[in-house]
Amino acid sequence: MATVKLSFSPAPVHVRTARLVGVAVARRAGVREDLLDEVRLAIGEACTRAVALHRQYGLHDPVLVEMSDTGAYTVRVIDRAPIEAGIGLAALPPDELAKESLSEDALTTGVGFALLAGFVEDLQVRPVEEGIGTEVRMVWPVGR
Repeated sequence: MATVKLSFSPAPVHVRTARLVGVAVARRAGVREDLLDEVRLAIGEACTRAVALHRQYGLHDPVLVEMSDTGAYTVRVIDRAPIEAGIGLAALPPDELAKESLSEDALTTGVGFALLAGFVEDLQVRPVEEGIGTEVRMVWPVGR
């Protein structure tokens, strides 16, 4: 297996499918059994965040999920929301996220990143190469 690609319309009901596929691919890739709950939660959180951003901005583009087992198990969740919406709080420390001056949408995005950081040791959030949207990249070790 090299790469599994999944795209879905930005509806919350499809997040469960992405989680199920992600865990099945992780298991097949050789991710340790004790990490599979973290994989499930992280994929769910990243996809929920992407769906929320698409809905917030009225975007109908699909959310993209790519899973690869080349070297390690890598999951990329890509949204098409404006970049400032998707990355704005990625670098804020958790104590800054608790300030009341943050908008509810900004706080939700920041809390999502804080949760992801708790599930994934190798987490990267960056603008997509095409310039519109955000890529959340998560990596787990495999034991082959």
